Formats: sequence, structure tokens, C-alpha cells
Amino acid sequence: MAQSNYTEDNIRSLDWKEHIRLRPGMYIGKLGDGASPDDGIYILLKEVLDNCIDEFVMGFGKQVEINIKDGVVSIRDYGRGIPLGKVIDCVSKINTGGKYDSKAFKKSVGLNGVGTKAVNALSDNFKVMAVREGKAKEADFEKGVLVKDHRVKKTTEGNGTLVSFVPDASIFKNYKFRQDYVENQLWNYAYLNAGLKLKYNGKTLVSKNGLLDLLTRKTNPENLRYPIIHIKGHDIEVAVTHGNAYGETIHSFVNGQHTTQGGTHLNAFREAYVDTIQKHFNKNYDRRDILASIISAIAIKVEEPVFESQTKTKLGSTDIGPNGPTVRTFLKNFLNEKLDNFLHINPTVAEAIEKRIKQSERERKEIAGIKKLANQRAKKANLHNKKLRDCRNHYNDKSKKVTEENKLATTIFITEGDSASGSITVARDVQSQAVFSLRGKPLNCFGLTKKVVYENEEFNLLQHALNIEDGVEGIRYNRVVIATDADVDGMHIRLLLLTFFLQFFPDMVEKGHLYILETPLFRVRDKQFTFYCYSEAEKQEAIAALRGKPEITRFKGLGEISPDEFKGFIDDNIKLEPVVMPEGTNIEEILSYYMGKNTPTRQKFIINNLRLEKDEDMDDDGVKDVEQLEGAAA
Repeated sequence: MAQSNYTEDNIRSLDWKEHIRLRPGMYIGKLGDGASPDDGIYILLKEVLDNCIDEFVMGFGKQVEINIKDGVVSIRDYGRGIPLGKVIDCVSKINTGGKYDSKAFKKSVGLNGVGTKAVNALSDNFKVMAVREGKAKEADFEKGVLVKDHRVKKTTEGNGTLVSFVPDASIFKNYKFRQDYVENQLWNYAYLNAGLKLKYNGKTLVSKNGLLDLLTRKTNPENLRYPIIHIKGHDIEVAVTHGNAYGETIHSFVNGQHTTQGGTHLNAFREAYVDTIQKHFNKNYDRRDILASIISAIAIKVEEPVFESQTKTKLGSTDIGPNGPTVRTFLKNFLNEKLDNFLHINPTVAEAIEKRIKQSERERKEIAGIKKLANQRAKKANLHNKKLRDCRNHYNDKSKKVTEENKLATTIFITEGDSASGSITVARDVQSQAVFSLRGKPLNCFGLTKKVVYENEEFNLLQHALNIEDGVEGIRYNRVVIATDADVDGMHIRLLLLTFFLQFFPDMVEKGHLYILETPLFRVRDKQFTFYCYSEAEKQEAIAALRGKPEITRFKGLGEISPDEFKGFIDDNIKLEPVVMPEGTNIEEILSYYMGKNTPTRQKFIINNLRLEKDEDMDDDGVKDVEQLEGAAA
């Protein structure tokens, strides 16, 4: 057996910035390239903004200015400003800050004294300026290292703090800030802090009605069963309604933090809502039927909250405060009183809620028998050996329990055909990437009920593979990636899968789980260099960059890309396009337009957007291929 020496030389002590840069995931979660709303670059933005929000909550500064331009992020608040003598310490000394004193920041977002230091350490350039009573103090850093300590100077600027940074491109590879993600992040701050004015790249975001504005903006009135219920209390605010789509959509917040993974408060809300509805109607309605199609937002404030990670996406606290009730009791008492009173005063709303519950109950009982048979078929299909090639992260112990940490790192590719799934299966990272292979074109399920999910073998097995039968809450993979060929057939299959998810599991999109895999359309190379191009423009640039006569290959299917090449497209440099629904999207209207019966309007759209692209490589018979029907998946 080979021996390795273990001596004093193997023991290392890292300073604060070295540790953050070596283990960034401990501080900001996953890195990513900005394709997902919980990628690291948005956490950097959040960590700085949280400090601005805490100042506003404490009653200092009603405006925050955010600018993102040419890769530079700049955030200016008008709070009290960091004490000038502690500016450098507050952004470069771990566990240093003003929030350990609970009297000053009783219900603060950031309590660990880590956030801004992580931003500093993970940025190519980081600058901070604090202004207090006509004096300003600045400091410049590079990758956490202080490069310039400015002297205190006089200024006419108002009190507050300015932080600007450029994320380190060596850590956040190929990153890009998505404007819709940034705006959504900022809108959440606005909704949770009524009266706060956020100016983002010249646009002003402000909310007067809190969570009522949030649900109003995120829903289409035509899709709602009844007007939004909006109730408030001390340290709690709730907005709730019901729509027509399957699934449940609940936005949860703690002390102004968007808890995307929920936690004790979200579980308590569900339990309290079910309990209140059952008591109001004096009927033991099933929990699943009560929560079916619910659209809600809940925000609570907790003293010294305990989160399950530095990114604060899941609340772990069980109590509201040291001397307060449990989160569970707090939510239950609030809804039992406020929501029940509202329903007694507004009987038409109560009737609409009960009608939706009974509809869900009928549908659930209708498919009960089919569901049982479908489960038996799934077991006989030996899912994990035939259709699904799972990843090892799901089987890290004897119990085969999927931990939250492991799930966050997992991706599943939904492929078409044996050749494509074969290439991805060989090239994938078996630790964190899984592959599900489709057989043939899926059914167009637009306008059909959930009964079809169990009657259709492909959809039933896919549902089982993802573990979304009882809702997206238990989904086994953080990223579900549709990986189809870059041709008309592949685009069609992509649309059919999108229809399936939007029709029956819209909350998969709401929670940011669904993506499209971008693979290169062309390979351009000579004897020295090889370029992979994702568009015609990139192809022309590659041709111009080569000196000799280039060899050009058009990849018409994923199966044509060798596993060795494919590995480079699904590793850390993977290009994913997130499936995003704009605020107030009418899913039924969109699916009806693209996937319903052929209409003159859609025919006109297709004709106007049809484009024939010339393929540099002729087919064997000399006939050029029609490359793409663009616009149909807009």
C-alpha cells in the first residue's frame, strides 16, 4: 500500500480571504454563471443590499441606488454610513460588524458579520466609501487585498455607504447578470419595505401595498378565482388567492430575505392555512385539495433568525424570538383569527375557495385508480435501470436519502433518442448529473387533465424520475434540463416538454428548476485551432480567425457530438437558458396560442418568422438542409 507523509507541513492556516476564495460555496452557495436566480453573483448583490435594507428598517435612508454597467456593480444607500474608523474592518475582518448588538439590529437580515467580506474576497475589484456628517472614508481592494487606504476627506455628499465591485471572472466563469433576475430581486425588497425607493439603472421601483402588490404583479387577474386576500399583523403579512393552474406557488420571506427554499415558517403557514380552512367550513377537507392551485406570499419578522446556510435561503428558527411563541403557533393564531374573520365578512370569497377545493377533490378521486396502476407500471419498468441513469449524489448513504446539499448540486438532462442520451451519459459527471431518455415524441397535453400524466407511459415515468408526483417540493434535482437536437424536430419535442411542465407543474418554472441546454451548432477548425459556435455570427467570426481553409461541421443532433467533445459542453462551462415566465404570464393563453388548434393568427406568425439558413455542409445528395424554424418557441 502506498504511504503518504502527514507532518506539521501539511497543516495550514488560511486567512479570511483565502478561506472564502478556496471554499466560496460555504459563503454564497453555488457559483453558476447567472443563468439561475440563486447563482453566486446575485448573492453578492444581495449581501450588499441587505445592509442597505437594514438601515432603512432602522429608520435611516429611504432610497438606494443600484447600477450595473460594463460589469461593475454599484450600490449607494443613504443610511448612517459605516463609522469611518471601522470602514476597512467592516469589509475585511471576518465576524466584524454592528449587528451583534441585538438592540441596534433586533430583526436584521445579516447577523454573521460575513456578507460584505465574501463580496470583497470574491471580487476582482472592490471599493467602499462611507459618508458621515460631511466626511468621507474610502478603501480599495483587489480579491480581498487592501490596495489603497484613502485618507478621510471632507465632502458635501449625504450620509450613507457606497459599495462597488466587479465579480472575479476566475471564480464566476462566463457570468452574466440577467436583468429580469436582478429586477425581480429588487422588487422583492420593494414589496417587503413599503415606501423604500430603489433606483436601478435609472428605473424607479417602489411599493405602497407590500405583498398585495407582489401578488398583483406576479399574477394575471383573469386567472384568479377571487380577489387577493391581504391581511397584516405585528411582524407578519400575508397575501393569498387561488388560480386555475396546477401546483402551488408560495413566496416566503423572513426579515426581508427571500427564503427560496422555505423553512419552518413556510411549513407553518401551510399547516395553519389548512387548519383555518378546515375549521371555517367545519369539514375535514384533504390538505392536498386545500393547497391545490394556491398562490400566496408570506413575510414574517424573527428576532435573531437562524438560517440553514450563509445564503439565508431556508429558515431553521423554531421560535419568533427569545420570549415569543413558536413560529408554528404564531402563524396558526394569526390565520385562525385574521383569515377566518375575513372569510366570514366576505362569504363570496369563501364560496370560491370551497368550490376550488371540491374541484380538486373530484379530480384527485377520478385519477386515484389510474394512479395506482401507473405506479405499478413504473415499478415494473425498472425505472432506475432503463429510462433513468441516476447520479451518485442521490445515493450517498444506505438510506438513499437525498439531502438538500446534494440536491442543490444535481442536474438531470431530458434527452431524445438513444444516441443523444448515450453521448450525454458517457460525458456527464456521474456524481451530480443524471440522464432521462425519452422514447419518441411526447404527447401534446395542452388542454388535457392530469389524468393524462398517469395514462401516458413517458410522462408517468418522467414524473416518477423527478419525484414531482405530490408536488415540486420533493423534486430530486435542482436543475431539470431539456436537451434536444438543434433542428425542427428537436424544437418540436422541446415545445411538447415545455407544454407538459407548464400545464401540470408551472411551479417548476416559478422556482427556477427548468432550463434549456444550449449546444454548439457548428464546429469550425483547421490543423491548429478548433472553435465551437452557437450561432451563424460566431461561425463567421471563427472562419475569419483561421488562416487556412476551415473544416466546418454542422451538428444536427446531439448524438453527432462525440462524448469527449460533449464533456466540454456540460461541465463548468455549461450554457443553460433558464425557462422564465414574465410577471403576470397567462399560461393558458400562451399554450393555447402555440399548442392549441391551428389558428390563422399562428399561421401568420409562422409565415412571417420563417427563415431558411444555408448550411455550409451539403448533404450527400447536394441538397441544403432547412436549418431552423425560428420564432415558434419565442
